[in-house]
Amino acid sequence: MSEKALHVELVAADQAVWTGSAKMVIAKTVEGEIGLLPGHEPMLAILSAGEVRITLPTGEQLKASAEDGFLSVERDAVTIFARHAVLI
Repeated sequence: MSEKALHVELVAADQAVWTGSAKMVIAKTVEGEIGLLPGHEPMLAILSAGEVRITLPTGEQLKASAEDGFLSVERDAVTIFARHAVLI
């Protein structure tokens, strides 16, 4: 039986930065850092400038810098919309 995964989309105002499957996403919101796993309750949060860490199913970790935006979680899908975002 396969492990559940998140479908993640990281989008900047001018381009799609990264899309794929992940085991976990950690992002900085105005209320503090948040960790998202499969099965997380639906939510909408305001994104703070900082690092977004995406743990891939292989265990490898992607990092991105993101500024000004929001993140949405619904049915194991995480969408991060930022004014500016780049992989680092």
